[in-house]
Amino acid sequence: MWNEFPIIHTNVWDAFWAIPAILLGIFLLKLLFKLPESWFSTAATIIGLILSIFISHPGNLPAGIFMGFFYGGAVSGTIYSMKIWYNSYRKK
Repeated sequence: MWNEFPIIHTNVWDAFWAIPAILLGIFLLKLLFKLPESWFSTAATIIGLILSIFISHPGNLPAGIFMGFFYGGAVSGTIYSMKIWYNSYRKK
């Protein structure tokens, strides 16, 4: 059962709705609950797993887990790259 790689049926639309939805969720958590910056990656991964397992890939748990971590990583990279860009822009 777990000796093969999962077959993941995904398309570009997953990235077009999942990544912005997770970003929106992170910013809402920051505004509503004062989420500390150190928890952004954890929250992005949890939201990504929830969206991927229950919405993007229902019925395919290995694919949902893999893509959930993928979405969370993409959002974490986006958040921290925007932070570095903004900080370097402000220094100039």
